[in-house]
Amino acid sequence: MNKLTEFEKYVIEQKGTERPFSGEYVDHNAQGIYCCKKCEAPLYKSEHKFNAHCGWPAFDDEIAGAVDRTMDADGRRVEITCHQCGGHLGHVFEGERLTDKNIRHCVNSVSMVFKPVNELIQVATSTTEKATFGAGCFWCVEAIFAQLNGVLSVQSGYCGGDARDANYDAVCSGKTAHAEVVHITFDPNIISYETLLTVLFESHDPTTLNQQGNDKGPQYRSVIFAHNSQQVDAANAFIEYLTAQQIWPNPIVTQISAFDTFYAAESYHDDYFAKHGEQPYCQLVVKPKFNKVMAKFAEIRKR
Repeated sequence: MNKLTEFEKYVIEQKGTERPFSGEYVDHNAQGIYCCKKCEAPLYKSEHKFNAHCGWPAFDDEIAGAVDRTMDADGRRVEITCHQCGGHLGHVFEGERLTDKNIRHCVNSVSMVFKPVNELIQVATSTTEKATFGAGCFWCVEAIFAQLNGVLSVQSGYCGGDARDANYDAVCSGKTAHAEVVHITFDPNIISYETLLTVLFESHDPTTLNQQGNDKGPQYRSVIFAHNSQQVDAANAFIEYLTAQQIWPNPIVTQISAFDTFYAAESYHDDYFAKHGEQPYCQLVVKPKFNKVMAKFAEIRKR
């Protein structure tokens, strides 16, 4: 997650609105992709943009699955938010007949960051992949994977449940279907998925059902959310290998599920161990595990 300014927080996290005609992208017409300012998820293509003369950037289409819609509490307008992180974008209007698609996404410039075509071409030449793991409290798991060379980003969040329950209080109740997870972007040319699995199983106990240490509940379950069939095969093969090695006296209970949707955790969870390492839980639980795993994988740790 990108660090936001106070005004960006006001608009993106508190659902504020920038003044009309004040935004950077009102009259912007370069070729490229408009992405979420908070999480950089692609939202709109430049060919979707048109001049609605309304004072804010306007788009008559979106990248498939990128934008969520929610009716405002007063029932008068429909809010649009980033599907990946939930950041506020603006509102969507239909029936104005401004374009053939008859729809207008009215978006705050401050909610977006633009990626020009030349930058997208550079990104396209470098392969990245995703991995999503649950292994107990995400504060610890995020801290570990963020240190690995080849890991480009790690985001704490929730997976395996519905959007309406994707918040910390609901998940911690143990009554939702979510697991606390880390959502990892990595470069497979530097670090393999199998290496990530090795670190995963070294950093938690995969034999305790819905529990890691004193943290108990289904949200703490051991789970791998596979993004493709290759990851399913790799995870199954890895678990079969570990089982044959009889590393643990009890059977491995790690779930392997198809990845569906990741819901980013609240911003105060970001880099939690790095920011709050002196707190008792971090000192007693996170730090010993972090130090143990870092010592084990010192050769692949970022310099």
